[in-house]
Amino acid sequence: MSKLVKAAFALVLPALALVAVPSAASAEVAPAPAATSDGCLDPEPDDYGPPEPCELHVKVLTPICDNEVPKLRYQVEAVGTPNKTVKITWINPTGPSVVLDDLPLEGVVNWPGAVEENGRGVDWPGWTQLPDGTWVEGDEFDWVRPSVDVLFHVNPETTVSVAYPPSRPDCNTNPPDSEVLSDDPELSATGANALPIALAGGGLVVAGGFALAAAMRHRRRAQV
Repeated sequence: MSKLVKAAFALVLPALALVAVPSAASAEVAPAPAATSDGCLDPEPDDYGPPEPCELHVKVLTPICDNEVPKLRYQVEAVGTPNKTVKITWINPTGPSVVLDDLPLEGVVNWPGAVEENGRGVDWPGWTQLPDGTWVEGDEFDWVRPSVDVLFHVNPETTVSVAYPPSRPDCNTNPPDSEVLSDDPELSATGANALPIALAGGGLVVAGGFALAAAMRHRRRAQV
């Protein structure tokens, strides 16, 4: 009887061992997540070849006027990072910057200082409206004109300079009926000296008229 029991144990124990311990071929190993450094993917330690680049490319950067509102249309392409949002910083060289967080990699944003109501612009950077309704140049957003540096941060990041969008016949990026002073000192000086030149020219015309009238009177007397 003992021989039969021993024989049975000899058959059962190996079978239990096969059930309890999975084979190496059938064991599933979850892949380790890729390491990141400052938002950029790092190559695996055993990878061969050059590491994947970590770059940010600005594909579209267009200042536009939309319903009297100055705006910036942008599109960036991030390489080597899983990040899907961008932080846009309008860099103020002398004070607090304007920061826009968690934006899509492509979109349109208002220029700092631009105010719109019901989809149309009612206030513009670099201008102040007086109580009587007139507009004068100067406000806390003077630094965004005529150009401004903009930082796009996805990690990686890049900085570009953009110019304030000009007005069009059908879209103003300045207050209505406003006159922007020229940044060219020579052009401004020419405008300031235009009145004396005009007066001198008018005087020459008048003098010429008197001379012509005198000549005609002298001719008529000679014919008589």
